[in-house]
Amino acid sequence: MRAAVILGLGTSPADLKPFQRGSSTEWLHGLPASSADADAILIFGGDGTIHRHLAALVRLELPVLIVPAGSGNDFARALKLHSVRDSLRVWRDFEAGKIQARAIDLGVIVARSAPDRIRYFCCVAGCGLDSAVARRANRMPRWLRAHGGYALALLPLLLNLPVFSLRLTQTNQTQTNSNEARHNGETRITVEKPTLLAAFANTQFYGDGMMIAPQADFTDGKLDICRISAMDPLKLFCMFPTVYFGRHLTMPEVEYAKAERVMIETDTPIEIHADGEYVCETPAEISIAAGALRVIHSPR
Repeated sequence: MRAAVILGLGTSPADLKPFQRGSSTEWLHGLPASSADADAILIFGGDGTIHRHLAALVRLELPVLIVPAGSGNDFARALKLHSVRDSLRVWRDFEAGKIQARAIDLGVIVARSAPDRIRYFCCVAGCGLDSAVARRANRMPRWLRAHGGYALALLPLLLNLPVFSLRLTQTNQTQTNSNEARHNGETRITVEKPTLLAAFANTQFYGDGMMIAPQADFTDGKLDICRISAMDPLKLFCMFPTVYFGRHLTMPEVEYAKAERVMIETDTPIEIHADGEYVCETPAEISIAAGALRVIHSPR
């Protein structure tokens, strides 16, 4: 077996040694030029490292193992890989042929200003408060981001919450409500209202463990949409801890839905971040690429 290795920020060849020990695998450093050059890819890093390589990973169609080694490891968490030890155990099982790679969905963002450019994301895309928090967190030292950086970045923003008017057009193939409009066999729902935060999720987690989309399933071909309306800063402060357990869905200011794709429009352009990285500005369409990535993950 030949395995290509990508070492993200803060990692080194020393992190690979436990995987090399006692292994007959041939190890290659960096992305392979083609799918014929390797049998699998190991990525040592967090969500940002994975995000930056997604287009190449989709093109190569090789099994991918994530080794959580970043300031945020939400994609690894969704794959039930909570530690390097978990990833090592899964890799040994894969080498021995005990488990197989599994195809999962990825999110796709296409900005109206650049309709020919596709940007993939593995976890969650968002705009509003979470984009502002991500922008502040990205300026922090890496060690601080890994130890409560998201929460620390949120606190100063409570004094001036970025409420904006958001127009969402959700599209699905099936009709669920008589108020929905049909277009070429599709069902569209358009809603515009003042919004504090909107998240479009492929997996449950973002922000280093926040369960923003507790019902998300990366094999269902749908985005989970969580929109939070404007609210009092004190109420938001009290709600914040509940997001780590997915309990925010009980609040009247929180709306939750699933859609195959969604168009995001705002009065003035605002930033969209995905996997903690800046992607583009509104307007943009977000959708799902079903089964776009093959992953090696824990079945436990």
